[in-house]
Amino acid sequence: MSNSHFSTPAAGTPTAPGRYVDVQAIEPVEFVPGLEFRPVLGERTMTNFVHFEPNTEAPMHVHEEEQIVIVLDGEFEFELDGEVRTMRAGDVAVVPPWVPHGARTTDTTCDEVDVFNPPRATLIEHATKQRATATDDEA
Repeated sequence: MSNSHFSTPAAGTPTAPGRYVDVQAIEPVEFVPGLEFRPVLGERTMTNFVHFEPNTEAPMHVHEEEQIVIVLDGEFEFELDGEVRTMRAGDVAVVPPWVPHGARTTDTTCDEVDVFNPPRATLIEHATKQRATATDDEA
């Protein structure tokens, strides 16, 4: 079974070259004070590295993209479809399209990753600009 998961014969043509990303070099975007987003854009998926300062809120909202939330460090209260939980490092939430959700920190920070498919529309312009800047820097 492991042979099928790690196959090496190419069954298609690469759509782009692979690349490495220095997340800390990405200029953060803040939609609300204390909440920094550093989006990384792939061909069909986006990963958004998020930092919450203490006492910061991402208001309740919905969007058409599916989202998977992965907490890396710290903690926050996450509300998903009316249920509130405290999420800590290693906790994961799956947010289907159009499901209401939001998050808030109290007296701690929180670092988490959001995975969006398709890429989150409101972050595409910022992520595309950052990708172009990183490519220019490598040349």
